[in-house]
Amino acid sequence: MRIVSWNVNGIRAVVRKQMFHSCLTTYDPDVLCLQETKAHPEQVTLDLPLYPYQYWNGADRRGYAGTAIVSKTAPLAVRHDMDVERHDREGRVLAVEFAAYYVVSVYVPNAKRDLSRLPDRQDWDACLLAYLKDLEQHKPVVCGGDFNVAHTALDLARPKENVRTHGFTPEERVGFQCFLDAGFVDTFRYTHPDQPGQYTWWRQFGGARERNIGWRIDYLLLSAALLPSLVSAQILSEVYGSDHCPVAIELSQ
Repeated sequence: MRIVSWNVNGIRAVVRKQMFHSCLTTYDPDVLCLQETKAHPEQVTLDLPLYPYQYWNGADRRGYAGTAIVSKTAPLAVRHDMDVERHDREGRVLAVEFAAYYVVSVYVPNAKRDLSRLPDRQDWDACLLAYLKDLEQHKPVVCGGDFNVAHTALDLARPKENVRTHGFTPEERVGFQCFLDAGFVDTFRYTHPDQPGQYTWWRQFGGARERNIGWRIDYLLLSAALLPSLVSAQILSEVYGSDHCPVAIELSQ
């Protein structure tokens, strides 16, 4: 089972660039989690014969946020949002249930440059963790998405310059650590514990991507119970079309 997660920064734009279908053809995921789709299903047609099962969670505000999941096989059930009213208007959480585990696509809110959304972000993190742990009571969880935080200094090119920058504040990093302390595994860092220079997002100016001045803020987290099934974890940095690149894992079941 290959699961890929990608913040496409606008599904309609990445489809027009022909990068979306190219990614699917090259990496052939069984399940693809998407974030920042910026679209409702009636606004985009994905002609994907191999992926007949397509699920969307759009924001109330058009052209903003949103998540989706496309799959080769039918899930047992689909769940939208976290059932937390104050956080469920932006389409940031979508889960599908398979026989062995849940797969969740998540787009964690940005704390904003002036950190005005940091308290909301901290509450959001706590609610997401509670939601994932609730799912985990029933079966293991794979959670892929843009968490909008670089966890450690190894996860961004210029940590010293960004200590109080949104996406690398102590508060956001502690929030992410809570997922790990609760038993979820950062699959890429688990399989590449000391590898520097591996990023998933680059600013869209100054040649940041060409110079690899980036941040690793996209993750595939795994319930510890699934670790024996983890075959590989990758960052697909050769895939263009968005300011993010996809991340992928291979499971033996």
